[in-house]
Amino acid sequence: MIKLYLKTLTLTALVVTFSSEVIAAEWNVSLWGKRRAFTEHVEKLAELVSAKTNGEFTLNLSYGGLSKNKENLDGISIGAFEMAQFCAGYHRDKNPSITVLELPFLGVSSLDEERRISQAIYKHPAVKADMARWNATLLMPSPLPQYNIVGVGKPPRTLADYKGLTVRATGGIGKAMAAVGAVPTSMSASEVRQALDSGVVKSVAFAPHAHMSFGTVETGKWWTTNLNPGTVNCPVVVNTDALNELSDAHRSALLGSVDEALDYYIATYNGKTMDAWGPKLAEKGIESISYSSSELAAFKKQVAGPAAAAWVKDITAKGIPAQELLDLVKGMIGK
Repeated sequence: MIKLYLKTLTLTALVVTFSSEVIAAEWNVSLWGKRRAFTEHVEKLAELVSAKTNGEFTLNLSYGGLSKNKENLDGISIGAFEMAQFCAGYHRDKNPSITVLELPFLGVSSLDEERRISQAIYKHPAVKADMARWNATLLMPSPLPQYNIVGVGKPPRTLADYKGLTVRATGGIGKAMAAVGAVPTSMSASEVRQALDSGVVKSVAFAPHAHMSFGTVETGKWWTTNLNPGTVNCPVVVNTDALNELSDAHRSALLGSVDEALDYYIATYNGKTMDAWGPKLAEKGIESISYSSSELAAFKKQVAGPAAAAWVKDITAKGIPAQELLDLVKGMIGK
């Protein structure tokens, strides 16, 4: 009887010990290119999550080893990996709701404002439903400054000079460039340097970090200082099933680290990245092209209104409250 009692106690202790342990979690994260300003929030998130869980929850970051960047949302949908970064303009039909953030000339003036507006859009019920089609939950944005163009050949000193110019530009930026007669081409960032070197395109629209990371400044002869036609929206998403299967402690560590990771990202971009941008242009002898306020106003008038109206019509037809999303964005700008 005593032996049986001791065995029962031992078994109970084992069960209690096992149930109190947190099962380790390991997520694969699909990125592309190389570590750069664009991925610093994901790098920081991985660091924070590991620290908060004493290494029990780890994010394994892969730069191109898991999927092509234009296939990351597909990979999330089938659970090929648990987290990924993608850009809305890569596949507009797959994520129509968040393309509101890529409309040209919205007037967003800072990374902080881009972050705040993106996070508000990501929380909208229509956006959540849109992403749920891919079993995806939007985790955080990758705030980017206004794009400008680095190119080779004859500099476009006036907006009229863009007629016929081939430019790598996606999303709303591509539409803006087409409106002034340029010929926009969509391609992944990793393909851009070769395309510029070979003459497939004569110019590339990027944020500063990408011009440096993907080497356009090694080839380019001129860049636009103030065209500012818009930016792209590149969220970090997670597989919804994987998120739901996390323990409460691990889920809390992940979601509770997002704001700190974004704070770090913005501070790094505004500091380290932008501090390097000016000297890099000077080092390479790249000519600066600036446009008059009247030219920019004419460009915006020609592009912004028609692009927004066309977007609202198209997205509304898909059953998404497009005007409501656009009004939400416009209502937050400058606030």
